Amino acid sequence: MKKIFYLLFLGLWACSEKSETKIETWVPYDETAIIAENADHESQQMRFKLIQSKVSDRNDLWAQIEPQISDFSAEDYERLKPLILEQDMMSMQNAISEDILSYKELTQWYLYRIVLFENDSLSTLNNIISINPTAVEEAIARDENKSDDHHPIYGMPILLKDNINFEGLPTTAGSVALQNNQTDDAHIVKRLENSGAIILGKSSLSEWANFLCDGCPNGYNAIGGQTLNPYGRGKFDTGGSSSGSGSAIAANYAAGAIGTETSGSILSPSSSNSIVGLKPTVGLLSRGGIVPISSTLDTPGPMTKNVMDNAIMLSALTGEDSEDKLTMGNSPQKDYWKTLSNGDLEGMRLGVMKGFLEDSLYKVNVKQLEDLGADLVEVEAPEVNLSGFLTLLNLDMKVDLPHYFENYAGSEIALKSVQDVINFNMEDSAKRIPYGQARFIGIVNDSTSAEAFDSLKTRLMSEGKRYFETMMNENKLDAILSINNWSAGYAAVAHHPALTVPMGYEKSGQPKGITFIAEPYSEEKLLKIAYAFEKKTKAREMPADYK
Repeated sequence: MKKIFYLLFLGLWACSEKSETKIETWVPYDETAIIAENADHESQQMRFKLIQSKVSDRNDLWAQIEPQISDFSAEDYERLKPLILEQDMMSMQNAISEDILSYKELTQWYLYRIVLFENDSLSTLNNIISINPTAVEEAIARDENKSDDHHPIYGMPILLKDNINFEGLPTTAGSVALQNNQTDDAHIVKRLENSGAIILGKSSLSEWANFLCDGCPNGYNAIGGQTLNPYGRGKFDTGGSSSGSGSAIAANYAAGAIGTETSGSILSPSSSNSIVGLKPTVGLLSRGGIVPISSTLDTPGPMTKNVMDNAIMLSALTGEDSEDKLTMGNSPQKDYWKTLSNGDLEGMRLGVMKGFLEDSLYKVNVKQLEDLGADLVEVEAPEVNLSGFLTLLNLDMKVDLPHYFENYAGSEIALKSVQDVINFNMEDSAKRIPYGQARFIGIVNDSTSAEAFDSLKTRLMSEGKRYFETMMNENKLDAILSINNWSAGYAAVAHHPALTVPMGYEKSGQPKGITFIAEPYSEEKLLKIAYAFEKKTKAREMPADYK
């Protein structure tokens, strides 16, 4: 409690004459201690070179927020906390229907909370890059048009990973090269807004979705700095590349967030931050207007505190995009949340990976599924050949990034190729690429022929499918049980959906998730299994320093 009062004093204060809430000016702090503390971290990816961005000024973020919370006080924050903190969307909608909460207050509460923790060097997580300056104005409009007929995401403040286009805020992918990338809305953003969601702002990420530098920390980008994990700032990895989305939702900075995944970029930060993350089947959701790595593997997906909210967000995101051919005929609109209460594991056959049973949390949680009526079958993963995975990403990005520049980037972006980005970064390498750009250099140096690439892609997708089909077909399985993002690469090339749910914490306090994987377009089944598991285990706990 002492710390909370200290934060209120440091980060926000009320002007008594006008009763306006003001935000204290952010002053960069000495970060040498946390960098020194991590210098010998067992994980190279946790050996930070810097925490704070050398490019952005935190006060620019406060300038986006301050006018929107000028009439929102510390008393308002505390009064509304029981109605919002850790609550699911349905509960918040019920409070709004009962007129004990409004969409305006909900949006202001999240903005106030962001400042409360992000304006203190002892608690900042560096997980927000920008804030929508009209978020509260939009929330007021939602209040004026309340109805029981709306989609449950109506009026809910949502964060977008900052590689997803949104009109009104730059889409940077964390790179200085895209700092002024003013775009139209991505297709999935239009879907969210059509259902009445409020885009609260942009969450941080690993720069270029973790495909810029080799071995650099998850969650670092030049625009936002180093994202930190609320369960252990500087102690635990945030996972990546949707690091800011994971960290922000874990800390209750929004009702939900959108991440993107090529291989593990939703599953990793979701499990690392003790939240629910869905990597959908590639083709279920549009990739139009999202800064890409690989058109073969990329997909956006919802990241939430619970399974119900994940289902609500997925239903709002679906819809065909004529500019993304994979969605045509593959993106039916379903009310996924409506069938969750019918989730029953009786008769479900779930594959237990023998190699993972040495993990004590996995072993305990597998037993929980058996208690729910599931039939458990121990399986051994077949040996498959995923060599050439990096080449697939190289060759796709060499084509897909120029396609984004030409078709989705803002008019002020003159970049045409990966080489253009490399050249731009070299003009000020210390500020723009402190960890280098080895992966970008690898892209331009990859000379794999088109014929060899087609053969490689066919083999990888075939091997990925064989990996799962061998286990699932031979044992008539409904899903396979994995851990965190440990099976993400196989699910990526097989186009299998994967859903991770909190399953507990290591003795150190580090979160861990159980991950359900099934055949393509079986998201509804995965959500039902996960919902039943979540109801029984209730494993997620709020990070202690962010209550």
